[in-house]
Amino acid sequence: MIIALLLDLANVVGGFLLAVALLRRLPRVGDDLNNLAARVAPFGWIVGLVALVAGGYYLIVHLISGPRLFPFEVVGIGVGTALLWDRLTGRQAPREDRQGTATGPGLLLAVFGFIAIIVGVQGLFTPDG
Repeated sequence: MIIALLLDLANVVGGFLLAVALLRRLPRVGDDLNNLAARVAPFGWIVGLVALVAGGYYLIVHLISGPRLFPFEVVGIGVGTALLWDRLTGRQAPREDRQGTATGPGLLLAVFGFIAIIVGVQGLFTPDG
């Protein structure tokens, strides 16, 4: 289904946007990933909205008609909430400190971003059930 594909892609792209605080520390590719994230970041709210809507849809469908709750929708709702945090609360989400390193809640979001990337890639290769 198209919604499942949108959810998986939103998990991958949203996870990348959340994990970029750690990805930029990679040697040789960190600067390129940081530049890519800077170009994609203005559209992060769209990715968050797609993740939140698609994850919520599948959460409702799988809770009502089964077969069970999958991690794809839970992670999608988390990614959507994290990316839309600024718009939902009006406060800036803690992503990194003054030196540009992820610490505390920003580090937790970056690790959750890696988890979202893994779950999104897994969802791309898992048949819909």
